[in-house]
Amino acid sequence: MRSALPRHDTAAPAPALKPGEVRVTGQVDKPSTLTLAALRALPQTSVEVEYTSAKGRQKHTYQGVLLHDVLRDAQPRFDASKKNGQLRGIVAATGAGDYRAVFAWAELDPGFAKSQILLAVAEDGKPFDDAAGPRLVVPQDTKGGRYVSELNQLWVGTVDATVDGAGGASGAGN
Repeated sequence: MRSALPRHDTAAPAPALKPGEVRVTGQVDKPSTLTLAALRALPQTSVEVEYTSAKGRQKHTYQGVLLHDVLRDAQPRFDASKKNGQLRGIVAATGAGDYRAVFAWAELDPGFAKSQILLAVAEDGKPFDDAAGPRLVVPQDTKGGRYVSELNQLWVGTVDATVDGAGGASGAGN
């Protein structure tokens, strides 16, 4: 027998993204959609990187905005009642073709790490166009797997639901 449960989908679907836009969503107080122009208007940082990719050894200079600054402005909701509650935070970056990479909040928070993960708007002095969109650049990585091209979404959340739902992983003796 099929149940006729009421639907609770009250949120309208998010509008489609235009090329070059990045949506910031998840457990944040200020979700937003950023354009390349908006990213270029923010304080810029340059990093020189070397990494290995499917194309071989790469060496580039990227210019862009620190990922931490963009996500801090979105005001992530971390549990302040937990010691270092932000350390439960995770960020999923999605790009072209549903390519995705995941980061721990501590990797991008200057209070915990010395990394400078960027939302790059230019490579080797050449600005990205809207079709290329911004690129996530992870200077500390030796492989380019987490360099997310054509970045279109940043999702912020916590591991709590996953860990707490993992079959009693938080119980005594585990």
